[in-house]
Amino acid sequence: MATSSSRLASGTALSLLMSVGIFAGTAFAQDVPEEETTLDTIVISAEDQIKQALGASTITAEDIAKQPVVNDIAEIVRKMPGVNLTGNAPSGQRGNQRQIDLRGMGPENTLILIDGKPVTSRNSVRMGRGGERDTRGDSNWVPAELVERIEVIRGPAAARYGSGAAGGVVNIITKRPEVFTGSIGAHYNSPENSLEGTTARTNLMLAGPIGQNLHFRVFGNYNDSEGDDPKLNASAVEEEGGTTVPAGREGVVNKDFGALLSWAPTDRNKIDFEFNFSRQGNKFAGDTLSGGVLEDVDGENIIGAETNRMLRRTTSVTHRGKYAFGESMSYLQYESTSNTRDGESTSGNEGVINTQAKNTIDYDSISGKTEWILPTRVWGHESMLTLGAEYRGESMDDPTPGPSATGSSSDQYLLGLYAEANIMWGDKLTLTPGMRYDYADTFGSNLSPSLNATYAFTDEWSMKVGIARAFKAPNLFQLNPNYIYATMGGGGVGCPAGLTGGSGGCYVMGNEDLKPERSLNKEIGFAYQGFNEISGSLTYFHNDFKDRISQSLIQATDANGNPLTYTYNGTTRPLLQWENTPKAVVKGLEGNFATPLGEMFSLNINFTKMIKSINKQTGNPLSLVPKHTVNASLDWYAREDLTFTLGATHYGEISPATVRLSNGAPLADTDPRPSYTLVNLGMKWDVDPTAHVSAGVTNLFDKKIYRTETANSGANTFNEPGRAFYVGVVKTF
Repeated sequence: MATSSSRLASGTALSLLMSVGIFAGTAFAQDVPEEETTLDTIVISAEDQIKQALGASTITAEDIAKQPVVNDIAEIVRKMPGVNLTGNAPSGQRGNQRQIDLRGMGPENTLILIDGKPVTSRNSVRMGRGGERDTRGDSNWVPAELVERIEVIRGPAAARYGSGAAGGVVNIITKRPEVFTGSIGAHYNSPENSLEGTTARTNLMLAGPIGQNLHFRVFGNYNDSEGDDPKLNASAVEEEGGTTVPAGREGVVNKDFGALLSWAPTDRNKIDFEFNFSRQGNKFAGDTLSGGVLEDVDGENIIGAETNRMLRRTTSVTHRGKYAFGESMSYLQYESTSNTRDGESTSGNEGVINTQAKNTIDYDSISGKTEWILPTRVWGHESMLTLGAEYRGESMDDPTPGPSATGSSSDQYLLGLYAEANIMWGDKLTLTPGMRYDYADTFGSNLSPSLNATYAFTDEWSMKVGIARAFKAPNLFQLNPNYIYATMGGGGVGCPAGLTGGSGGCYVMGNEDLKPERSLNKEIGFAYQGFNEISGSLTYFHNDFKDRISQSLIQATDANGNPLTYTYNGTTRPLLQWENTPKAVVKGLEGNFATPLGEMFSLNINFTKMIKSINKQTGNPLSLVPKHTVNASLDWYAREDLTFTLGATHYGEISPATVRLSNGAPLADTDPRPSYTLVNLGMKWDVDPTAHVSAGVTNLFDKKIYRTETANSGANTFNEPGRAFYVGVVKTF
């Protein structure tokens, strides 16, 4: 097996090779003599066509200014159709560590991008036996004030992005002013309930030209969110007759810095050099994965202390070209993450801090991509052809003390090649076929064909359909047979029955024979855009999911079928492995409607209806998402410089797991989370062309949603904050 350094080095060389203009010598379009010039149909690229799919949404900087986020852009992304915040499993473990979940496929099947480049830092956090990570995800590395727009792409349209996009893609596009610009922003959020944490954020950006061909941008951000008080959920638990009080939301301190230098040596070429550094440190709220609040470790109270921190560094170079024969975009990025945490038990009480001694997991990733968009003709029809190649290499070193056999260093690389065409097939039909081939040194080959189509019945009405095969590579914790950890099943709930060769828990081992998770994503829908600027759509989606990776409930065996055990520090326990499980199905409806109401109002409504989400092995849902979600907002343009926004979100009932993930035993007396509605009121005042103020109230009617249950006991496993007041100011100069 190649070493991690050699793999990453070879990946770097390959990515640099891909960036060479290998298509530059071929002309795909001829210049038309001036006297024969006619107005032709404009054909956009396959990627731009996909961004117009029914499963695509765009959040603008103006949207964020009208509905500011407290800490994480996930708060506004969740208001798009098909989007919720969940954990990666229905267990409810780490209930308040919710991340972006697209179409119920789980956060691990949502690919986060920043300016089109993958963000993979959460991969440095160990995946527990239930499939959860103690992570805030990868959507909080960019301050909200720096965001130009956020592109959310769901379903078949996202398959072009490769591993991790089976649910969809969230692409965070940052601001890049072309003229000299400075901006300073500040945001403060104060909950009415003194047991909930406050947030204060401030940031600064400077950007502009520093010569004829050079532009720069630098930014800094500091965000301090306090954690919830350990007693936040106590009264609600007492009312329900419970005794175990789970923790509220932990706090976080973000420190971010970024520098960008953009060089345009010619009118046709632009090269960006970029460096970013971020530090996220938590403020511990007492979460113990699946039990009550943990307050003391090593004789000290650790509530509010920093028990984990993430250092993320990226360095990248990006080239964009515009030529007579087409356009190109190529990049090479190095991402390095250091994940430092207080020590957790190695004797089996999985996920519980038992020492303040720090352990650091180092995770490195190199990604490279080159993409060429070329005008051409396919079967006599005007088309845009996209050809691309992509490389992702990752390596991890986890020296955390524990039962791992010969160390826990591991690595993996993926190489992808893809081709797409956006074909104008007459006046009404647009076809977007695609094919992606990926090869990994761990699981081999994967083929991802796709076909999206749009048919315009009239100028207002259209139908859009799509089908694609998507996949996700196994992570490094799941693949490495030398990575072994002890578990009691999480919170002492036990290992599967029938295991032999030890007692008091079990060991879980990586499996180098895992296959990637695969899904066949399908959607069909109708869209209207026309009279009086009214627009709307309705989409049905159906995802058939197979080979989902989970911890086995059956003891691992040797070549002769004998049950395997493992011994660490004199303790022998049965050995389990990660495995590919049978099929799962996710299907539902998405819709949206938008219309102006006269000259002073506009209304936007979207909804998501989850028809089915089921793991066919266990009968559990794939994640804890509402049966239906409705988002509505009404904008009142009171004056040219003053806008009020009344927003409401209704979350339907959430069904819990019915089978315990740790041992397959049926669960009894599990409670669904009842439906609830949150209402927000905000305003944005443009003080002058260079400054605006945002202020308002979130959860206007103070609908208190408490976390009253721990893992495997129901769906009431997360908090929604009560009424809070916010104010924000952004000044540009």
